[in-house]
Amino acid sequence: MKVYLAGPDVFLPDPITMAERKRSLCAAHGLTGIFPVDAHPQHPEEAEVPRWLWIYRRNEAHMRDADAVIANLTPFRGPSADAGTVYELGFMRALGKLVLGYSNVAADFVPRNLGFLGRSARRDAEGRWRDGMDMAVEDFGLADNLMIDGGIKEAGGIFVRRDVPESARWTDLAAFETCVRTLAALSR
Repeated sequence: MKVYLAGPDVFLPDPITMAERKRSLCAAHGLTGIFPVDAHPQHPEEAEVPRWLWIYRRNEAHMRDADAVIANLTPFRGPSADAGTVYELGFMRALGKLVLGYSNVAADFVPRNLGFLGRSARRDAEGRWRDGMDMAVEDFGLADNLMIDGGIKEAGGIFVRRDVPESARWTDLAAFETCVRTLAALSR
C-alpha cells in the first residue's frame, strides 16, 4: 500500500531526513511512504512551467498514485493545520482514499484559537465565543476545523493527538507511527 505523507514537514530545515525517517517507519510496517518532495516518473522538472505549478502537479500525481494519506495536522504558523496539508487531505478524501491524521499538539481547536485571538475574543449573549469582528469561533471540542475531523472520521481513519515538548513538535513521530500501524492493520 502506498501512503502519501502530507504535512508542513517539507518546510523543515532538513526535510529529506524527515522523509527518510517517515519512509522507514512505513516500510517497517509493510507500507510505501511517498513524501511530497519525492521525484515522480511522469513529472520531471519542467523549465517552461513556474516552479510552484510544477510542484503542485507533482504532488497531485503522488496523491493520485497513493492508496492513503497520513497528514501531519500539527498547528502551523497559527492555531490550525497547514493550509496546503488540509487541501491534500480533502483531495484524498474526495478521491475515496483512506485518510488519517496526527497532531503533536493535543489541545482542542477552541483554546488554540482563543490564544491566537487574545483579548479580541469574547462571549456573546448566548455564551458562544466571538472574535474581534463578531464572527463565531467554532467550538465542538475537536482537534481542528470540523471539516478536517469530519473528513477523517467519515473516511474511516483516525486523528491521533499527542502533546510533545515544543522542541520536538516537528520531529516526534510517535503519533505518526500510530497512524502507520493503524493503516497497516486496515490494509491487511
